[in-house]
Amino acid sequence: MKNFIKYLFLITIIFTYNGVNAEMTTNTIIIIKTTSGDIKLELFDDKSPKTSENFKQYIKSGFFSNSIFHRVIKDFMIQGGGFNPEMQQKEALSPIKNEANNMISNERGTIAMARTNEPHSASSQFFINLKDKKFLDFKSETTQGWGYCVFGKVIEGLETIDKIALVPTGSYGPYQDVPNDPIIINEVIIE
Repeated sequence: MKNFIKYLFLITIIFTYNGVNAEMTTNTIIIIKTTSGDIKLELFDDKSPKTSENFKQYIKSGFFSNSIFHRVIKDFMIQGGGFNPEMQQKEALSPIKNEANNMISNERGTIAMARTNEPHSASSQFFINLKDKKFLDFKSETTQGWGYCVFGKVIEGLETIDKIALVPTGSYGPYQDVPNDPIIINEVIIE
């Protein structure tokens, strides 16, 4: 009986301590308002602080307003944050350090930073995963192993990303997988 009480006391302390930590972490909630519907996301301020702060800086400046999801690949991802409806590239801020070593997996509904082959080249463009894509995850701090930084997840609006995933696409100049009819990001707001 004495051991039972000790274990019960220990479990109570563990749950209380973890509960307090969970309550102390308040991540940012944002809403991407598109012509296809809204997408509500939780940003992982706690696990991807620099990436989340970078994204919030773009939101606060209005950068994403009147931009588009310019790349849509069914069963893979939808990408936005870099072009206006006329497919003109927007002027982005300086690139940020890749935080993919936070070990958050590129799973369905997660938002990650798009980048070039250079691991630390992400700036404004992002993508939302339509399916689990573990091959995009961090493996090592090498050019080939860095992966793509997940910095949030969809908490409402999976039906919107699924709707966007089904739009007809084609080529536009040098760009492929461009929606035939623009999917406009009217605005992104911090809730």
